[in-house]
Amino acid sequence: MDSQGLKTLINYYCQERYFHHVLLVASEGIKKYGNDPIFRFYHAYGTLMEGKTQEALREFEAIKNKQDVSLCSLIALIYAHKMSPNPDRDAILETDAKVKEQRKEAGPKALYHAGLFLWHVGQHDKAKEYIDRMIKMSNGSKEGQVLKAWLDITRGKETYTKKALRYFEEGLQNGNDVFALLGKAQCLEMRQNYSGALETVNQIIVNFPSFLPALVQKMKLQLALQDWDQTIETAQRLMLQDKQNVEALRMLALYYLCREGDIEKAAATLENLGNALDAMEPQNDQLFYKITLAFSRTCGRSQLILQKIETLLERAFNLTPQQSEYATELGYQMILQGKVKEALKWYKTAMTWDDTSVSALIGFIRCQLIEGHLQDADQQLEILGEIEQSIGKSAELTFLHAVLAMKKNKRQEEVINLLNDVLDTHFSHLEDLPLSVQYFEKLNPDFLLEIITEYLNFCPMQPASPGQPLSPLLRRCISVLEIIVRTVPGLLQAVLLIAKVKYLSGDIEAAYNNLQHCLEHSPSYADAHLLMAQVYLSQEKFKLCSQSLELCLSYNFKVREYPLYHLIKAQSQKKMGEIAEAIKTLHMALSLPGMRKIGAFSKSKYKKTEDASHRLSIFLELVEVHRLNGEQHEAAKVLQDAIHEFSGTSEELRVTIANADLALAQGGVEQALTMLRNVTSEQPYFIEVKEKMADIYLKHRKEKMLYITCYREIAERMPSPRSFLLLGDAYMNIQEPEEAIVAYEQALNQNPKDGTLASKIGNALVKTHNYSKAITYYEAALKSGQQNYLCYDLAELLLKLKWYDKAEKVLQHALAHEPVNELSALMENGRSQVLLAKVYSKMERPDDAVTSLQQARELQARVLKRVQMEQPDAVPAQKHLAAEICAEIAKHSVARRDYEKAIKFYREALVHCETDNKIMLELARLYLAHDDPDACLRHCALLLQSDQDSEAATMMMADLMFRKQDYEQAVFHLQQLLERKPDNYMTLSRLIDFLRRCGKLEDVPRFFLMAEKHNSRAKLEPGYQYCKGLYLWYTGEPNDALRHFNKARKDSDWGQNALYNMIEICLNPDNETIGGEVFENLDGDLGNSTEKQESVQLAVRTAEKLLKELKPQTAQGHVQLRIMENYCLMATKQKSNVEQALTIFTEIATSEIPRARNQLKRIAKMNWNPIDAEDFERSWLLLADIYIQSAKYDIAEELLKRCLRHNRSCCKAYEYMGYIMEKEQAYTDAAFNYEMAWKHGNQTNPAIGYKLAFNYLKAKRYVDAIDVCHQVLEAHPAYPKIRKDILDKARTSLRP
Repeated sequence: MDSQGLKTLINYYCQERYFHHVLLVASEGIKKYGNDPIFRFYHAYGTLMEGKTQEALREFEAIKNKQDVSLCSLIALIYAHKMSPNPDRDAILETDAKVKEQRKEAGPKALYHAGLFLWHVGQHDKAKEYIDRMIKMSNGSKEGQVLKAWLDITRGKETYTKKALRYFEEGLQNGNDVFALLGKAQCLEMRQNYSGALETVNQIIVNFPSFLPALVQKMKLQLALQDWDQTIETAQRLMLQDKQNVEALRMLALYYLCREGDIEKAAATLENLGNALDAMEPQNDQLFYKITLAFSRTCGRSQLILQKIETLLERAFNLTPQQSEYATELGYQMILQGKVKEALKWYKTAMTWDDTSVSALIGFIRCQLIEGHLQDADQQLEILGEIEQSIGKSAELTFLHAVLAMKKNKRQEEVINLLNDVLDTHFSHLEDLPLSVQYFEKLNPDFLLEIITEYLNFCPMQPASPGQPLSPLLRRCISVLEIIVRTVPGLLQAVLLIAKVKYLSGDIEAAYNNLQHCLEHSPSYADAHLLMAQVYLSQEKFKLCSQSLELCLSYNFKVREYPLYHLIKAQSQKKMGEIAEAIKTLHMALSLPGMRKIGAFSKSKYKKTEDASHRLSIFLELVEVHRLNGEQHEAAKVLQDAIHEFSGTSEELRVTIANADLALAQGGVEQALTMLRNVTSEQPYFIEVKEKMADIYLKHRKEKMLYITCYREIAERMPSPRSFLLLGDAYMNIQEPEEAIVAYEQALNQNPKDGTLASKIGNALVKTHNYSKAITYYEAALKSGQQNYLCYDLAELLLKLKWYDKAEKVLQHALAHEPVNELSALMENGRSQVLLAKVYSKMERPDDAVTSLQQARELQARVLKRVQMEQPDAVPAQKHLAAEICAEIAKHSVARRDYEKAIKFYREALVHCETDNKIMLELARLYLAHDDPDACLRHCALLLQSDQDSEAATMMMADLMFRKQDYEQAVFHLQQLLERKPDNYMTLSRLIDFLRRCGKLEDVPRFFLMAEKHNSRAKLEPGYQYCKGLYLWYTGEPNDALRHFNKARKDSDWGQNALYNMIEICLNPDNETIGGEVFENLDGDLGNSTEKQESVQLAVRTAEKLLKELKPQTAQGHVQLRIMENYCLMATKQKSNVEQALTIFTEIATSEIPRARNQLKRIAKMNWNPIDAEDFERSWLLLADIYIQSAKYDIAEELLKRCLRHNRSCCKAYEYMGYIMEKEQAYTDAAFNYEMAWKHGNQTNPAIGYKLAFNYLKAKRYVDAIDVCHQVLEAHPAYPKIRKDILDKARTSLRP
């Protein structure tokens, strides 16, 4: 590093007060640039600051005549003399005279170095005088301007920083000056432009790679941007270049402690940090002291960490024994370690050295309060209160007032107001402070957890019931705990407390997720197991509750002394029906020491109020189990005990409520109400009592007016936002949203910043269908600066109303802000982007929708990276949102036919939510469409593992088997579904089709019987009629089929398919091959009869009428409609109509007009798929017809076999096969095929009967031939020729 670089390094270390580093760099400068007196000057300064005053004085004396450093050396000599224990007054006066003399003649360089030194020792005003004079003398020296800018920013005032930035910019015009760049970065950081500062620091790193402070600054800026990953990466990079880098080790230790919660790693890193301090800054007592502050306040009172910190503090104390702040901090450490007497000693020592030390006095009072010396503490607090105005408001001092008020049993409101004051004061000191080591120190999570613990004494002890408004105290606790968990996610005590608060708020899922996070990091955390048992109990998972209690007991045997442990155990036993065991457990709890006397549990880790609540709960639980056990007398006896025990306490009203419950259970509604009526608003649990009364009025007496009167009384007697919120919710409960809005607005007037209230009013307006007022309300609330999530509510409403343009504007406004790094803001942005994508989809702007979803995906990736640590309870919801985003992108990809991309995003969605059946189903469908049956099969199997009753997965499995032509398996899957739900007609219609293809249509009737048995009204269902029609059509009974389809034709679900089938029957009742000529030529004489022609014309007219009823909803449906219209034209057999149909068919298929056979050949080469199964069948039959006419029987036979492979009930295929065999004179084979055609046609087609009888005759099966003739003649007595050609001949052949 060059001379200038070393000098900048010295300046940096002087400002950071790393004096041993100053000494080392100065020594390096002397070695490299021995002639430069600057390095000798700073060597002397470093020596002085390490406490070696005499040695420093000698060094300053040696260089005081060197031109550039003479003035600063003289100033340094005065500074050094003043620092020595016995200052030499004469020497100071003499040197001061020389300074005045030299200052008159000093040149720019001497003035610059004098100003620089004065800046380093904190004499800013004097430094400014020297620098201003130097700039004036050198006509605006850039070097002077840069130092002046540094002076400005270290004053820390906004007006100065703006000016300073301009000076730094000017100083950088002639090239990259490290000192100026460092100043510019500092200036931008002070103005909270962390990204700009980072950019500047990166410039230093690129141009001066060996300048390590740039990496230190980069690390700190990355932390300010809340990018922990990058911060740690930079810290590790620093460690590679300097293994004993104090800042990097501090950052790593803080990361392991606060972020990871890894106490052992943090302790090991602190050990390394201590060693690094010993090596790099052995005399720096301030550094030893300052490094401990953030760790002691964030370690959750871990004894291991506190021991390491104590070692560092003692080192600081030993270096400067009479420093009051070190003794005060050691006292605080002792409190954290639970050593109150030792803490008192340290605080007394601190006050001996500095009797004006407020922090030492606060610590001393704190010890007095812990030890119960309330009178002494009160006196001391009075003294402190008098001087508080001069020292400024202190959160710690206010907290001591709150603790004293609590211990003196002052009114609840007074204590809560004091605690609110504590939080407000505490957080006011954190405003505009970026995430940094100093932030962790000032946040002081340990102190905040103490405050929350005190708050919880006044919170309800029982979880809130669903829909109940959240207690303002719980809401306050949640907001504070969320800040702690977000900043220090490794502090498991905070995670446990937020789980407890969420549990009490009734958010059981969030409590569970937080506890899971706790137990993953610390499986032996007994308190977490105890709370998890409560969570499992409320989720009615009683076995898991018992397991949690066992684990809790195994990790901490003392829990047997907690009433709560026995209470949970008994409640679990009660729920599992083990009443006798529950009674035994509760009696055991009552025998615990102190259970019969209030306050006797004061030595317990539980607070008095919480303990009293649990004790009473044990009494009340015992009343309940005795009642359930039929022991009414015992129940009443225990209740009397409870009344006696808790009379005159804050818990008395809970006994009254329990007494009312007992009366209710015995049918005494009026008796219960009488007990509750006498409660006044001054008593605790007043709101709970009124809620109980309201519940009785509504549920037992069905009196809505009296129900509302109870809530009105709450609002009148206790007019708080919560009371009006309860009143509003009560009105909503009885479907009176207009009145609810009035109540909510009163709550909002008292608490204008509560966005949840604004949201409730908006929802109530929506419920009254007063959409325009709801929109106006939301817009007004947003203008008055309500929370941004109201934008989401408003946009959602606009989307619902199909006002897409407005919804887009609202969301774009919500998203138009500077880049954010706050987790809640990132979550909100992600939600808004997803909603914006929905808006774009509705506006048919798919590209914009995908762009929004991609942005949401990027945001969600950032959220998921942090939410695990900062907000564990939100992990499932955020993972679900991430999966939803990926699934939406996949849907858009499917619409664009980009199946590979769709598969990729569906897979990504499953990474976030492995068990999301909906996504798994979509992916399986996609694989099926993408012709990857194996992958589809895998996903269906997984789906059925997690949800055996999944209808969609079972249907898809059936489809897969159908594609694989494993019809038996396909049928098996559908049968399973129908056995579970016999009236599932969608499944039944598929099953009929599959059984037809298996050639097992005779199995169908039993499923109709099952449906009828399951649902007595089945025959009236359109789905049933449709399935019946389908079965009859397939079994060759078109007229009956038409009747059944006609009954389903008007239904919204089945109508369209029924119409299509009816049209097909009308156009082709005998299921002939349209366009086929083989059998037409044979039956020519029949086909041309006048009666038949009239019948055909009537059928065509019916089909045309039915066509008008078709209302296709899809593009494919419209094509199908056109095809049907042309079938109608063809069915008229008029040349002009047939030509018109041909033209339109050609348009649909292709622009060329190839021959029919070539078209059919192309179809024959295509892969079969279930969607077009019927059309494939028709095409193969028609092509086979053409080949038969050309006597190409082998090719025709191959096509017919293909037909039968896919549909074993295909009469026409069997008929054609019989015809080929007949032509080849293989009458036995011909008879077999005609027999199959006759069987699957339900023996209704006389033409097939004729051919079968004829081939039986030729195969010399005369009896069979006669039987068939009788069957045909029975149904069709006038059927021509069969009697003469076959029946008579067969009879003759039978005669001997």
